[in-house]
Amino acid sequence: MHARTEIGGKAGAIAMRSLRLNAKADSVEAVAPTIETLPSARPRDGDVLVEIRAAAVNPSDAKAAIGMMPYAIFPRTPGRDFAGVVIDGPADLVGKEVFGSSGDLGIRRDGTHASHLMVEAAALVDKPAGITLAEAAGIGVPFVTAQEGFRRAGMPKPGETVLILGLNGKVGQAAAQIATWQGAKVIGVVRRPEDYAGHASAPVTVINSASEDVVARVKDLTGGKGCDIVYNTVGEPYYEAGTRSLSVLGRQIFIAALKQTVPFDIFAFYRGRHTYVGIDTLALSSIATADVLRDLVPGFAAGALKPFPIEDRAIYPLDRAREAYVAVLSASRDRVIFLPNG
Repeated sequence: MHARTEIGGKAGAIAMRSLRLNAKADSVEAVAPTIETLPSARPRDGDVLVEIRAAAVNPSDAKAAIGMMPYAIFPRTPGRDFAGVVIDGPADLVGKEVFGSSGDLGIRRDGTHASHLMVEAAALVDKPAGITLAEAAGIGVPFVTAQEGFRRAGMPKPGETVLILGLNGKVGQAAAQIATWQGAKVIGVVRRPEDYAGHASAPVTVINSASEDVVARVKDLTGGKGCDIVYNTVGEPYYEAGTRSLSVLGRQIFIAALKQTVPFDIFAFYRGRHTYVGIDTLALSSIATADVLRDLVPGFAAGALKPFPIEDRAIYPLDRAREAYVAVLSASRDRVIFLPNG
């Protein structure tokens, strides 16, 4: 840990180490972050200083580094997700283990890939007992995305069926956890022969789109009704199958796109009385993101929701940032984590 002094019960000057991206790179392999060391400032009213014990690396962090996120400014410290301990701020918060995430941290303002973070006190969420700080750091973007989609579309209910397109991605797994926690039946679509890779509170039926007709299988599993919610985590490749799998009054959630445009059947849309919901968590402030995470804390506290496992091979120090960014844009399904103070 970095040394710090205490002044009147508050943290004194601290040497803060931060990754810095000075300009976008042409490719993730060409990302060249530097490590900058500066003294910390004292928190302003409403802010706290968090000693970061773990910070997740998301695909959006790596994509922003190569100019794929139009909101991203340079220079900046990247990173959206974090977990750590409050070391300066209101007395009732100092010493608390907290976690959080954000749409603007690491994108429009300096983020979490650093030893310390200055952030609004209202952006902090108490870490549930029973999970580690590294696991808490890994909750962030995937669970926020999944939960915000359900909040906007209408939370899954007992008796409803949720179809998750891209089941074994991190958002797909988070959506399956949340939907089964809420009592819904989950059907998931994958692209190769594999089982569901995550936790769930009930069995998850898996459809392999490489060998099965997704729509026909969904209709068979739902008695011809279709699904109440379709969570499309992939975009255009599954657009037609997802749309045709919707029940009357069904809701479809979109979070990603490979192609920007798709054929849109207006007649089928209004005859089915469908609802389409678009989710962009980059539009959420740190405080708004914390509100989403607080909805999920009871599930984690009760064990109905579980954080992603953090494998030793997926833990990096800050000085191996390029390797970490390459990893999250590769085929690896690990939840990649920095230990900035490790």
